[in-house]
Amino acid sequence: MKEEKKETPYVWFDAEFTSLELDQAKLLQVAVVITDARLNRLAPADQDLDLCIRLDSSDSVSPWVAEHLPDLVQRCQTNEAVSIQEADQQIAALLDRWCGPPAQSIGERPVLAGNSVHNDWFLMRKFLPEFTARLHYRLLDVSTLKTLWTNGSDRTAFDKENKALLNKYVPGIGELRAHDALFDVHASIAELAFYREQLKIG
Repeated sequence: MKEEKKETPYVWFDAEFTSLELDQAKLLQVAVVITDARLNRLAPADQDLDLCIRLDSSDSVSPWVAEHLPDLVQRCQTNEAVSIQEADQQIAALLDRWCGPPAQSIGERPVLAGNSVHNDWFLMRKFLPEFTARLHYRLLDVSTLKTLWTNGSDRTAFDKENKALLNKYVPGIGELRAHDALFDVHASIAELAFYREQLKIG
């Protein structure tokens, strides 16, 4: 009898940065949600991570961030914010709890998922080594499906500003707003669920 292949969990991740110039950027906010490959939660909602990262007085942010994310920047300068090392430890502990300790083989670890997640991966490797060490070598980038879905066709991109559409696929998004890391994680899950439905995947 053929052995059933173990399902790989998805670790949904999004971050807000001090700048889109990634070589100079630091993390402002990180969010993590863990699902199985069918997008069912492994960790319950109260285990989702949504952390703002402490900014030092010497740290600067880009003009775009200063204009569009002033509340987040302010939070990063309060006692609510955690150090980047503490964020790394909390994410690693979450993965160990819900995905198990890191497998010896990198090909058996959970897959990082999100939109344009290669940008997040770039900064994760720089600032979140414990998190990075627990992940598969592959990435699941929902932006790939977005490009395939819209390129050269009259199909419109998934509208993550449409709360009714988001709640159809990920109930309970509530009052979270775009350019918030936890909102963007939920929106990415909803968007992948939409493409899976349209393309009859899974």
